[in-house]
Amino acid sequence: MPIKEYQEISEIRGSLIIIENTKNIGYNEVVEIEQGNEKRMGTVIMVDENMAVVQVFEGTQGLSLKNAKIKFLGKPQQINLSPDILGRTFNGLGKPIDNLGEILPLKTADINGSAINPVSRTYPRNFIQTGISVIDIMLTLIIGQKLPIFSGNGLSHNRLAVQIAKQAKLTIQEDFVVVFAAIGLKKDDANFIIKSFEESGAIKNMVVFLNLASDPVVERIATPRIALTAAEYLAFELGNQVLVILNDMTNYCEALRELSNYKGELPGRKGFPGYLYSDLASLYERAGIIKDKIGSITQLPILTMPNDDITHPIPDLTGYITEGQIVLSRELFRKGIYPPINSLTSLSRLMKDGIGKGYTREDHPSVASQLFACYSRVFEIRSLASIIGEDDLSEIDKLYLKFGEEFENTFLNQGFEEERSLEESLNIAWQVLSIFPDSELTRIEKEYIEKYYVKK
Repeated sequence: MPIKEYQEISEIRGSLIIIENTKNIGYNEVVEIEQGNEKRMGTVIMVDENMAVVQVFEGTQGLSLKNAKIKFLGKPQQINLSPDILGRTFNGLGKPIDNLGEILPLKTADINGSAINPVSRTYPRNFIQTGISVIDIMLTLIIGQKLPIFSGNGLSHNRLAVQIAKQAKLTIQEDFVVVFAAIGLKKDDANFIIKSFEESGAIKNMVVFLNLASDPVVERIATPRIALTAAEYLAFELGNQVLVILNDMTNYCEALRELSNYKGELPGRKGFPGYLYSDLASLYERAGIIKDKIGSITQLPILTMPNDDITHPIPDLTGYITEGQIVLSRELFRKGIYPPINSLTSLSRLMKDGIGKGYTREDHPSVASQLFACYSRVFEIRSLASIIGEDDLSEIDKLYLKFGEEFENTFLNQGFEEERSLEESLNIAWQVLSIFPDSELTRIEKEYIEKYYVKK
């Protein structure tokens, strides 16, 4: 499409400018605004018959209605791509911010990619080791899966995201990279993330996109799309297995709501636009494995639930689209347990197809099932003990209370720098389960009890 140029802004409304008497303008088209020696960029967020609404990335302060030159560039927002993006840090619009120079592109790609066609998908199978016991054993992450982390304000999701990004690896020998998108984070959180990656050396195998809370709203809309476009290039053109971490999707949804209000759209639940579900699906469904392609994209979106409400539209709709969820617990967080993952309200729907003999270890499915069964029983016993007192509990019930403490403090709790192999995590699980007599382990086959049970 040819470049179209206009000399007058009809109206300025917050970070939006309105240009009237336009023709053949496209939605999401990139716009260049010049005033004197200053140049700003924007994108078309709304098109009418003779009018275009443009969101200005750098804000509209100082813009004049009469003296600005507006160029519609006839192309959507794009990102420069080459293998050199590995090890680099970009802002939320894909511009390098690490003082290592510009990317010399082998190609440019439209950030508004499409969901993977279901007919082209291959079912996810192989296991990604995060080095975190409760995830690897009970909530196993599978290549090509979408597994969100539901957190709350003040919980340790940033630390967990960094730890997973640093430690994640495959049990099969294939190239593995991480794309980390920080969406609307505070500056101190972003500094902690970058410092952790640089000090550990993990950043050399990562691509990082940083969008701060102080950055424009429309940049927040673009950041996950830019990150996923980079991931698609690394996965489906360069043949890497890619893990994409999107932190924090709540900030993305809030930006979407704000933009929707600017455009005067009718609000849905909690003021969010009615298309929130389809918008989130357009991001989450870009994860997966494509037939006849070597690479894959696995997604770990992280979102903070307002008021810890799991029925809020953001976690609610995310849960419909993704294949499970990892839920962080404020109660465990207050106990000083890290990571504070509530395994009983968490779920990985694809783990059953990527664990066990041929994938992880033969006893893995049975051990996971037994841990779930025993830990759920712990809460029943704790409720009973609060009524009748611990002294009146049966001996086996007292063992369950002991198991609950050991499970939380030994298996669940691990340091921020502590990376456990799958073998180590399974052995710790057996040590904790061995609090019980072997007759109590009804979910585990006898052959595995004979092989792995730790007699005390």
